[in-house]
Amino acid sequence: MKEFSSDRIIELKTPLSIEDIINLRSGNRISISGYIYTARDTAHKRLMELIKSDRELPFPLKGQVIYYVGPSPAPPGRVIGSAGPTTSYRMDPYTPKLLEMGLKGMIGKGRRSDAVREAMVRYRAIYMAATGGAGALISRAVRESTTVAYEDLGPEAVRRLKVERFPAIVVNDILGNDLYEKGQKQYQILS
Repeated sequence: MKEFSSDRIIELKTPLSIEDIINLRSGNRISISGYIYTARDTAHKRLMELIKSDRELPFPLKGQVIYYVGPSPAPPGRVIGSAGPTTSYRMDPYTPKLLEMGLKGMIGKGRRSDAVREAMVRYRAIYMAATGGAGALISRAVRESTTVAYEDLGPEAVRRLKVERFPAIVVNDILGNDLYEKGQKQYQILS
């Protein structure tokens, strides 16, 4: 099994398959092209209500990537405003079920719970970080933005984004590796 070098950017196209992510390791820099979906905590809660009542979701989960973001309004001539990541742990209560249903990737910022990390290993999915504070820069990777559900949530509505070369870093891989832990260990050795 070949692991990717951490000094190059790995190109991914959505939807993701296990073959796309099996060799990724925490610390790999990636570039995503294709369609991804946005959802934050209120949208996740509504998705779970649909799942519990055995109703159809507003988008397919299998192989998809969810970006935890609530973008600002689009300025003139742009498809989206600033689109920086939000803190991911707020989605943790809902994530294991979505992973079980086929979700393959998530993008946000910050650590994930042990339950989510275990579910990523069990269902073979990855968690990626986008750079917080770089929302204006990240929005340049968005080519289209279409609201697909929960328009009443405003910036937190579920959107389908067409992205081209969306930059991220793998934090948690399918083996259970965690970039945050890895980084802390490196600095503990140095101190």
